Amino acid sequence: MSASSADDPIPGDALSCEAIERVIVARTGDIGGFAVRRALPAAGRRMVGPFVFFDQMGPSEFLLGEGLDVRPHPHIGLSTVTYLFDGEITHRDSLGVVQPIRPGDVNLMTAGRGVVHSERTAPDLRSTGSRLFGIQAWAALPASHEETAPAFIHHAADELPRITGDGKRVRLVMGSLYGETSPVAFPWAAFYAEAVLAPGAVLPLDDDYEERAIFVVSGEIDIAGDTFGAGRLLVFRPGDRISVLALSNARLMLLGGEAMDGPRHIWWNFVSSRKDRIDQAKADWAAGRFATVPGETEFIPLPER
Repeated sequence: MSASSADDPIPGDALSCEAIERVIVARTGDIGGFAVRRALPAAGRRMVGPFVFFDQMGPSEFLLGEGLDVRPHPHIGLSTVTYLFDGEITHRDSLGVVQPIRPGDVNLMTAGRGVVHSERTAPDLRSTGSRLFGIQAWAALPASHEETAPAFIHHAADELPRITGDGKRVRLVMGSLYGETSPVAFPWAAFYAEAVLAPGAVLPLDDDYEERAIFVVSGEIDIAGDTFGAGRLLVFRPGDRISVLALSNARLMLLGGEAMDGPRHIWWNFVSSRKDRIDQAKADWAAGRFATVPGETEFIPLPER
């Protein structure tokens, strides 16, 4: 998927809860007829931990014969993290990987020095109609790993730790939380999790990481008297323990980590600590020097600006 920006954030001093640094209202956009809500990058907040890009995909319903068609496109300097609540996407990449992802699974594609991939709805799902609902995030690689070899890892839902009880269900996608550690390896201290809450459930979020945020996928929550609905990314100040009260059935994504080792430049699908590296990636894609996805001839051309 490709990057743009979210709506201007609401500063924390406009709220009663001092632990909230800002509230980012995800901007609704369109990628080839498919609706997304983009929360990162945003004005005044380019990343949270290593997360530099955060898109909610759907919920959308495809009619007979229709589906997602994100043609082959390149990445450098990041890992894409794809996680679904509903539906299915078939991932293909220039490493030769073909992998369907289903709800609760995680696909982690590390671009490193360069990878190309496509994301599509499989033919059998097009013949019956299908739905799609999920999150795609990008995690910037530390400078020491930006030029690493590209790689792809898939973990099925039953491989990820689950924490349940007291009206809450948490699936840990990356990092360590609530005494559990995910098998999904990433070369920077970071966490990422899905939390599903029943009305009245309370979810704590400790200050184990310097940078933390919660994205409200659905439902309504309360934090210290402030109420938030779907499409809000709440960014917290360091050092405060957070308690989230579910006012309805709610689904949240928890994300963050340690502050990155310097700012990141983002242009289209390229992320790097160096502007000249992004310029090189632009030239390489325009000249056809990236590897191709086996069996695919389509591609997304380099944007004009």
